[in-house]
Amino acid sequence: MYRVVLLLSAAIIATLPVYSQPQAQLGRWGMRTPLLEPFSEHAVAELDGKIYVIAGNTNDRGTVATILVYDSANDSWTHTTPLPVAVNHNMAATMNGKLYVFGGQTATQGDSPFVDTVYEFNPATEQLTERAPMSLARSAGATAVVNGKIYVAGGRPPRGHDFAVYDPVANTWGRLPDLPTQRNHLAVAAINGKVYVAGGRFGPGSTSDVTDILEIFDPETNQWSEGARMPIPRGGINGIVANGCLHIFGGEGNRNDPSGMFSNHDVYNPVTNSWTQLPAMPIPVHGVTGGGFLNGLIYLPGGATGRGGRGRSNLLQVYRPATTCR
Repeated sequence: MYRVVLLLSAAIIATLPVYSQPQAQLGRWGMRTPLLEPFSEHAVAELDGKIYVIAGNTNDRGTVATILVYDSANDSWTHTTPLPVAVNHNMAATMNGKLYVFGGQTATQGDSPFVDTVYEFNPATEQLTERAPMSLARSAGATAVVNGKIYVAGGRPPRGHDFAVYDPVANTWGRLPDLPTQRNHLAVAAINGKVYVAGGRFGPGSTSDVTDILEIFDPETNQWSEGARMPIPRGGINGIVANGCLHIFGGEGNRNDPSGMFSNHDVYNPVTNSWTQLPAMPIPVHGVTGGGFLNGLIYLPGGATGRGGRGRSNLLQVYRPATTCR
């Protein structure tokens, strides 16, 4: 199965445009320079025109502490200071010119030790500083930034309901009303001052049941509400906001496909509370938490091309969205 996936991927890659020119067409997928090695179950964040790929699993070295940096100006990758400890299923966010890395687990198994660590990375000095730990160790959640605070939602059982907020200036954590539907391997994003939590799976393993639910937290009222459900339930998804829209890509849990993968690309409009189907991912992946949107392109680095982490990829897939939600 692994060989088939790689051969199929190569055939599709050959037909994709390389977005090296600013006039790349709207609504199309393409590729940029591949990562230095394959990664999955890693965190991704964008800061000052650069995309950071943080820790995760690789094909040859298992769980790693590596941090890769992609420079969008010259389409190239470099290494920077690694984390003190190797983790996977970690989470990341950027704010005030700094990168923050949250939690994760120290091995690939669903019951391996979760960690509560928080690291702040300063790109000017390439130094990592340990910050106040999370109140609960967790893995496989996701983050959103709203009004100077970082919200961390979900996680592998028994942390699926966890919802907390971090203030980087005060270096303090606060507990919030539980995520109504416990889940992990979900997508989290901020739109217009609210936190959107989409999809995910209920159990710790790749064969767990998945959900299509969309739940929305309003920090002003401190309350949750429910939005329109995703067109297809799935976990291991990646979500990113571009032009006011929430894009949800890929994921696993497709029992009708031998790879177990979804190629679906759906976009949520918070103004109309509705979903629209967009061009599918050329290479479906899961295990990418976060992404980058800059220069009019969505960047999705790495991910696994088969259920359960099979076929880890070094591809940097990009998409130029045409949809605006305002």
